[in-house]
Amino acid sequence: MPLAVDDILGGLAARCGDVETSVFRGQTRVVVPEPRSFEALAWLKEQGFDLLIDVTCVDYLEYPGAKHRYGLVYLLVSTATNCRLTVRVFVDDPDPTVKSVVPLWAAANWLEREVWDLFGIRFSGHPDLRRLVMPQEFTAHPLRKDYPLQGRGERHNFPIITRDHS
Repeated sequence: MPLAVDDILGGLAARCGDVETSVFRGQTRVVVPEPRSFEALAWLKEQGFDLLIDVTCVDYLEYPGAKHRYGLVYLLVSTATNCRLTVRVFVDDPDPTVKSVVPLWAAANWLEREVWDLFGIRFSGHPDLRRLVMPQEFTAHPLRKDYPLQGRGERHNFPIITRDHS
């Protein structure tokens, strides 16, 4: 029998300590601390959240009242109950790192690579953490809020690829 949302939140609190929760338009959101994030996500998978919809990130640089720099967002679904849950994990500079969830959901492989490539969040234990969108030679993470809108001149340093040679 699937657990109710209150039981899920109680189970997370028992594993992670004090967790912040909120509900908006019927969607439940929970914030778990980074050191316990893998344990919390593994427990959620055991409870029936068998589908990882997305892993993304928000950069809270200069966001009013923000206490952390980056917020990872995991969108989970239980296919048996159609229950959805948003799990957020906050990490900070100088070394924003969180444990990879690829052992739990294989779909996290490319999702974590995309977050690494565009935001610079490291996923410890990831089997193949390399760039997915940007060229390997690219040294920055362009979705960070401190990255200049016009870039830093990187695109002028790469070889031009024509249609004939692509």
